[in-house]
Amino acid sequence: MTAMTTLPVALPGAQAPTLMWADPDEVEPAALDQLRNISRLPWVHGLRVMPDVHLGKGATVGSVIAMRDAVSPAAVGVDIGCGMTGVRTNLTAADLPDDLGPLRAAVEAVLPVGWNAHDGTAPVLRRDAALSARFDGLMSRFGDLRAPAISDRQGRALAQCGSLGSGNHFWELCEGGDGRLWLMLHSGSRNIGKELAERHIATAKTLEHNLGLPDRDLAVFLAGTQEMAAYLHDLYWAQEYALLNREVMMATTREVVARHFPHVVFDEPVRCHHNYVSEETYEGVDVVVTRKGAIRAGAGDLGLIPGSMGTGSYVVRGLGNEASFNSASHGAGRRMSRNAAKRRFSVEDLRAQTAGIECRKDAGVIDEIPAAYKDLESVIAAQTRGPSPLVEVVTRLTTLLCVKG
Repeated sequence: MTAMTTLPVALPGAQAPTLMWADPDEVEPAALDQLRNISRLPWVHGLRVMPDVHLGKGATVGSVIAMRDAVSPAAVGVDIGCGMTGVRTNLTAADLPDDLGPLRAAVEAVLPVGWNAHDGTAPVLRRDAALSARFDGLMSRFGDLRAPAISDRQGRALAQCGSLGSGNHFWELCEGGDGRLWLMLHSGSRNIGKELAERHIATAKTLEHNLGLPDRDLAVFLAGTQEMAAYLHDLYWAQEYALLNREVMMATTREVVARHFPHVVFDEPVRCHHNYVSEETYEGVDVVVTRKGAIRAGAGDLGLIPGSMGTGSYVVRGLGNEASFNSASHGAGRRMSRNAAKRRFSVEDLRAQTAGIECRKDAGVIDEIPAAYKDLESVIAAQTRGPSPLVEVVTRLTTLLCVKG
């Protein structure tokens, strides 16, 4: 962001009102074109763009879209309900051993990553009656899902609840600005969310009112139709699954931490979705808001904005900026594709950029190297300074240990 840029700025060439908490000159042209396509949809009331914006499938990552009487499943994405959970503890760095390798191994032993899942269901469900009741209640409604040909995915959904996945999903041990240690994780609705999203996106593309769109990936469902009702029914179920997935993982890893540090005490968690749908009202207009790579930042809302496996994260508090549709960024945002990162960087680069952090340092996670992401400090500055800030910083978290798939 240049020193002269005052945020937000209007996106040149957009049709619906589009405000950016990012300098258009620093955003990839393909992402700007994608945003313009979104703004031209006749149902869009307004579009807001967060500072971590980058090109996405169908809809731009870092976009907040308010639609009248319509919703686009691509504006949520295929990882429905993806988000963050963070828990502050009473531990400090002085409680930690010099070698965090055994703690990472203990977390990896109980937290399925990548394509892995639990054998049956997450073991912690047998020890936590409240979580078990939520899990049973959610899965008892699996048969009510309305997407086609989904019934045979139930077994996988059962086994994956409480699993991390891969890509940019992670579990971390961090140190806050006050010296207190945090547990933090990032994950979503796993395969079942993807399966539901893809089925509904395919249905949307067949509807007559979507045939002339500038980008068929932006196909929408219209209010009052069976198709929109079916999508929202399944989406809200998947958002609940994603939240429960994170709760099960946090309960599982709290047990690990408690075994290593018996005197640990956990605060109430901070939770936030960043790929989701919410029905809200702005300027007296009832709208369906999709946040794809964005968090809600209403007045007083606590949120988590991660960087990368080497740069730490921020805990923030929303300022209730209605000009942004009460939103903020979901992270630093990628500055290059995964394939580009693999071509450009080596294992030696990864080791250098994650020096001092207990984490994987092998070819399997080169695409998650810190340099593949935007500068976190600039992303935070874009939404905490100037005449129209979105959040205030509660604390900065420094990564000590990172688990990835």
